[in-house]
Amino acid sequence: MYKWIFSFLLLLSLVSSEASAGVVIGGTRIIFHGDRKEATISVNNTDATSWLVQSWTESLDGGKAPFIFSPPLFRLDGQQKNVLRLLFTGGNLPEDRESLFWANIKSIPGATDDENILQIAIKNQLKLIYRPTAIKKALKPDIYEKLQWSQQQGRLQVNNPTPFYMNFHSVVVNGKAVNYPEWVAPFASKTYDIPQLAASGKVSWRVINDFGAPTATFEAAY
Repeated sequence: MYKWIFSFLLLLSLVSSEASAGVVIGGTRIIFHGDRKEATISVNNTDATSWLVQSWTESLDGGKAPFIFSPPLFRLDGQQKNVLRLLFTGGNLPEDRESLFWANIKSIPGATDDENILQIAIKNQLKLIYRPTAIKKALKPDIYEKLQWSQQQGRLQVNNPTPFYMNFHSVVVNGKAVNYPEWVAPFASKTYDIPQLAASGKVSWRVINDFGAPTATFEAAY
């Protein structure tokens, strides 16, 4: 019995060790500026062994996106670093607001002869935001507090009057956190089902900025 438990814990430690190592992505999001030809993001192999790195983009619903990674597939040797280039392939994206896509970076471990090591491919999915040149100067420090909150038929509604995607770090209503607030698109509204939502109250929120860090806390009545 004790021998079985020890073996199980040893396997868990091996899995944990392997899962925590590998390829480290140099960011949590990619901002593609409309006045530039490309965007870049670094990938760093912290292992002693090699990994394959596969990258691609897609729309929010899993369809095709007008961006490609270069190179889309390459070998990253141990303790080495590389830079992925993201290129715009063309298309009619809106020029008065941001567009949101997914950037996928998948790390595939190299082959090993050690049967005691469980190898796991790791997929990182990052937000890819296309920011047109026309709205670039509109992104100011106070832009995040322009969100408008209200109660609509017992549901909490947020309206985004800006041309930017507002990716939430947290939303708190009358002291209770909203589960999975996600984001609200430019010039759009989003509603949340809040159990026993009071007729009026206070909502506070934090947004994730371009650097992947949460902003200060903003508050408003609804």
